[in-house]
Amino acid sequence: MLNITLPDGSVRPVESGTTGHALAASISEGLARNALAVRVNGEVRDLHRPLTEDAAVEILTWNDEAGKATYWHSSAHLMAEALEALYPGVKLAIGPAIENGFYYDVDLGEGRSISSEDFPEIEKKMLELAKNKSPYVRQEISKANAIAYFTDKQDPYKLELLEKLEDGHITFYTQGGFTDLCRGPHIPDTGFIKAAKLMNVAGAYWRGDEKNKQLTRLYGITFPKAKDLTEYLERLEEAKRRDHRKLGKELKLFAFSEKVGAGLPLWLPKGTALRERLEQFLRKAQVKAGYQPVVTPHIGAKELYVTSGHYEKYGADSFQPIKTPNPGEEFFLKPMNCPHHCEIYKTEPRSYRDLPVRYAEFGTVYRYEQSGELHGLTRVRGFTQDDAHIFCRPDQVKDEFKKVIDLVLFVFKNLGFEDYTAQISLRDPENKTKYIGSDENWALAESAIQEAAAEKGLPTTTELGEAAFYGPKLDFMVRDALGRRWQLGTIQVDYNLPERFDLEYVAPDNTKQRPVMLHRAPFGSLERFVAVLIEHCAGNFPLWLTPEQFIVLPISDKYLDYASEVKAQLEQRELRGTVDARDERIGRKIRDAEMGKIPYLLVVGEKEVQDNIISVRKHGEGDLGSMPLDAFVKSVRTQLEEAAP
Repeated sequence: MLNITLPDGSVRPVESGTTGHALAASISEGLARNALAVRVNGEVRDLHRPLTEDAAVEILTWNDEAGKATYWHSSAHLMAEALEALYPGVKLAIGPAIENGFYYDVDLGEGRSISSEDFPEIEKKMLELAKNKSPYVRQEISKANAIAYFTDKQDPYKLELLEKLEDGHITFYTQGGFTDLCRGPHIPDTGFIKAAKLMNVAGAYWRGDEKNKQLTRLYGITFPKAKDLTEYLERLEEAKRRDHRKLGKELKLFAFSEKVGAGLPLWLPKGTALRERLEQFLRKAQVKAGYQPVVTPHIGAKELYVTSGHYEKYGADSFQPIKTPNPGEEFFLKPMNCPHHCEIYKTEPRSYRDLPVRYAEFGTVYRYEQSGELHGLTRVRGFTQDDAHIFCRPDQVKDEFKKVIDLVLFVFKNLGFEDYTAQISLRDPENKTKYIGSDENWALAESAIQEAAAEKGLPTTTELGEAAFYGPKLDFMVRDALGRRWQLGTIQVDYNLPERFDLEYVAPDNTKQRPVMLHRAPFGSLERFVAVLIEHCAGNFPLWLTPEQFIVLPISDKYLDYASEVKAQLEQRELRGTVDARDERIGRKIRDAEMGKIPYLLVVGEKEVQDNIISVRKHGEGDLGSMPLDAFVKSVRTQLEEAAP
């Protein structure tokens, strides 16, 4: 008998050899019916693989991220089967699950291509095959037999993948008439796939190397119910309406110029007002939390980044050196703020009594992202980080880390991000060459993050290999209003830069000790944060944050003076707004103000002038009626007091 520990902590005895599906059936018929895969001691497996030892086991369904990933990877195999049926001789490369759906890279052969016009036929074939309810059958196979199979099939990409695999680690999966080289896991059978939609087709170099052949990458998504696909497509349409690039242009927040350069945003007056208000919001919170503002240059000598390790890791892929008239002197555009802050720390001797020291800077940095990876504000070449670095004693690390968690959650609360998880990003234990620093320091840093997150009660996931090269980190993964995941906010523990920069403080016993360095950025990149915020709230910013809280709309030019007087009085009471002085009909002015997502539209005409009142419309709600200016101000001030941070 085996002892199986379930997610609720209960222990269930089962016979050795019991499958995940049988375990699910013993819990409930509904769970067995919806089960897609099983997680055994952290490893996701096929439901029909037997359990052979005591283990922690979780039955995975569509409601679990790992369940969805298994479902979509199985769907990639189904699409490959359909492609082989429709395009005889097609060569298959790789077909992983992605965050939403899956893709498969394929070589169609000379003279053949796939366009969106071909999608319906492929979708039809996928669903036709799915109705066969073909089981996904796992088979362990020798390397020699695997090579023989794909040699006979004339599939060069699978043969290349086999080169680095060894006997005992090679498996095939077969469903229907299709067999693929795959580690798995997979769902029980194709019958679980009820709705399919191909989303896009693109080119992709084999293994991501432009020296290799360009393949066709076909993206798709599937669902266990047709209505789930319908809802997903509706969300996609809503995402298009919320696209920050579209709204940024409509709301006149930012722009890009080819003459300025790709990936270098220009902040327009309204966008600048929004950005500065975000900065003021965080600056105020930081001062309360004991941070000291600092400012550092946009460039630094090459030696600074050689010392920090950034040159070794990023130098070849970044902006190239800035040379001066002095031979051999080189500077770099600043890729990170942290080396500069280390040098500020060194400007004076430090005692253990001085720590922690907290430096904060809205510092603009520059990184040469490939042109194909640039995307609006989410991926740019010049961006501003709400960067801060905390230098503290080892015994202060956990408390400082917890204080930063509080600050990040304060930011999320005030900007409407309520659905989040904290991702603990650790070093890849199998590939330590990517990182700097001793095993001892890494162990200390990783345990500090794990303990702090646990003590704050954060919902967490753990990812191996996602740490920064100098230390582990806690990344906040936020879901926006459409359910999409974004990485916003990060906290990192670093024992390495203090060593590289020879940072010290004098301990109580008069010995010199190394401080620990915490890197933190609640916004991360201001550019990226604004992009996510725009899409999260569809451009309807909180009243305290929005660039314009009101707009005065005179019915005709005769009422411009009164409109200007209303604006002046509201500005005196610290409300922000403007007057639409255009020679346009009032209906057009109202429509344009609604499109501009301005919270309050104040219409003024003859009646308003006579009675010294305003007619108020609220964005998205319509007419609120007429009222004296004082009543309007009181209402808005009440809202601001209740909602403003």
